[in-house]
Amino acid sequence: MPLYPTLLEDDIEFILKDCEPSAIFVSTEDQARKIHNIRGRLPFLKDVISFDHVELPDVMNFEKLLQIGRRQAEKLPQTAADDVGPAEKDDVCSIIYTSGTTGDPKGVMLTHWNFTSNVLGATSLVRIDGRDKALSFLPLSHVLERTAGFYVMMHAGACIAFAESVETVADDMRKVRPTCMISVPRLYEKIYDRVNTAAMAGGPLKRLIFLWSKKVGRDCTRMKQAGKPLPFGLALQHRIVDKLVFAKLRARTGGRLRFFVSGGAPLAPHINEFFYSAGLTILEGYGLTETSPLISVNTFDDFRIGSIGKLAPNTEVRIEDDGEIVVRGDQVMPGYFKHPEATAEVLDEDGWFSTGDIGHFDEDGFLYITDRKKDLIVTASGKNVAPQPIENAFKKNKFISQIVVLGDKRPYLTCLIVPNYENLEEWAKEKNLSWSGHDDLIGRPEITDKFQRGLDRTNAKFPSYSTVKRFALLKNEFTLEANELTPTMKVKRRVIQEKYADLIASIYDREN
Repeated sequence: MPLYPTLLEDDIEFILKDCEPSAIFVSTEDQARKIHNIRGRLPFLKDVISFDHVELPDVMNFEKLLQIGRRQAEKLPQTAADDVGPAEKDDVCSIIYTSGTTGDPKGVMLTHWNFTSNVLGATSLVRIDGRDKALSFLPLSHVLERTAGFYVMMHAGACIAFAESVETVADDMRKVRPTCMISVPRLYEKIYDRVNTAAMAGGPLKRLIFLWSKKVGRDCTRMKQAGKPLPFGLALQHRIVDKLVFAKLRARTGGRLRFFVSGGAPLAPHINEFFYSAGLTILEGYGLTETSPLISVNTFDDFRIGSIGKLAPNTEVRIEDDGEIVVRGDQVMPGYFKHPEATAEVLDEDGWFSTGDIGHFDEDGFLYITDRKKDLIVTASGKNVAPQPIENAFKKNKFISQIVVLGDKRPYLTCLIVPNYENLEEWAKEKNLSWSGHDDLIGRPEITDKFQRGLDRTNAKFPSYSTVKRFALLKNEFTLEANELTPTMKVKRRVIQEKYADLIASIYDREN
């Protein structure tokens, strides 16, 4: 049972009390100290083993464990495997805890066949072989990385290179020169923002070329998605901008990348469109921890930006009357560890699992996600509003880093915005504004007016009941450390609403 290294002590304590392990392995002294600080409340935990040398009285170093094992092997030559025997397909292979976006984490029991069927399905859809090299940076406690970035690569005979850390991924791509890579959307968002910021910080000619390249790329992508041939003039323009702009972006990935995979959260279509126009295909898929995870995925043969692809082999999906996606297949978990009541809430006797996601199929069989069922906003007037499409539209604004749309049981929608301070400060300098810190900057009327104009432009694309009327700017990003994000970088809406309750109330209390 793996744990995210970014988890806080309280979260670790909750999970360990839920599953009651007798031993735990940790990587570093920092991780060992987390366990050390809560060990007095974990009577079932007998051993803590650290891979690094740790000077803590209740921690055993891994080398010592190996020594104990060697002595035991000399005394008792019969191996433990002789007693255990081969695993059956329906035996539990791993327990992976959910990220807990809407409640406490639950231990998802996944069997050997759950994983194996998913691996066989994935490799039948996307060709991967011994010539491929994957760069892995997501933790193996993330079911997407476990299945797609580890088991799939091992089954296909591909090489796996592990990044030094999340912070070094950009450098590691150039060193490793991967052919494929698994990630959550946040990586692609950061690459996109970095490229945009660098281009717009250049001279007038550089900015003009970059904006032209984005337009040409967008036009080419949309024509290809529509199945139309590129006119000669557009194809010529694309060859030019490819040499001037897109080839440099591909070089930053190592120059050999065949495809990215995106999962764990929705990927904004405009970001996928930009990467595709640059010759970097992102195969967006869909799944949950409870489904091992693959339910659907875009492939090179069936690729539609904005969708989460067509169904994986041996997978059934039904759309309920309220729009919820329910799935049945070999990848669906047998249940939650020690929580039969929670299992019964989402898994019926016929094997149908309720995902909690709202979605639909198009006429060609591509699946689309609208929102999480629990995230749907029901305004005071009774209108159902899905916040994610609105948030994705606002995030096209280069001055917005993070945004959370609110309005459940309220008369209208509002939002909390974390500015992209790098871009905002550059703009403020151009306008000869002065400020002493983020608090001072976002308090200036010129900044408020700028964000209001941006919201007004985006609001024009939505019906009136889906428009954001008011907003507040935040000085700090949402982070894992503040318990505002899950380990997969999804916003914990409940935490945000509780933490900023007074600020949210003040937005609605403002005079018109």
